[in-house]
Amino acid sequence: MGDSDASFPRLVSLAAHDLRTPLATIHGFAQTLVRMNDLGEPKQRYLEMIDAAALQLAELLDELGVAARIEGNRYEPNRQPVDSLELARHAAAELGEERVVVSGAGASVQVDVDATQRGVAALAQAALRHGGLEQVELRADGATLTIGPVTASSGPVLLGLELRDLGAAVGVLVIQANGGSVTLDGELLSVMLPE
Repeated sequence: MGDSDASFPRLVSLAAHDLRTPLATIHGFAQTLVRMNDLGEPKQRYLEMIDAAALQLAELLDELGVAARIEGNRYEPNRQPVDSLELARHAAAELGEERVVVSGAGASVQVDVDATQRGVAALAQAALRHGGLEQVELRADGATLTIGPVTASSGPVLLGLELRDLGAAVGVLVIQANGGSVTLDGELLSVMLPE
């Protein structure tokens, strides 16, 4: 296969791409059956669970594909201006405003908006999940987002040093590939985004 360092990211990217076709079929037919709404319980609920799982798998494959492109030096971020406070609000909307409290005043940053939104949300979710927390604060201070509290056990996961959370690991890669950085300062994770 040639140089394994160059070919493995391409193989992962190809696998993520090829897996999307059968997954799209599963998701499409599950959605069709869910909309028919005539299966009765518990079949209707099971089908809704299949549909939700198909969406989750699609998101995981997207993350894996992005990571493979970054590691294979084939990621070209589509940098657009966005307010850092909007990135924080998107994470709260995705994870639940009762779980992610947003504060601060943002500033315009230049990032690949969709990928960075997913990355920030994944970091907040990882802080909740791996920290055993009910709630985190996501604060926008200009071009810097801070997530806290971060526990001693969740810190290495959020930095991508312990690979126990795909979303967090890819989030760090995306932020770095966009020219930003992710650092830990005590109980706060700082995500510095390029202006």
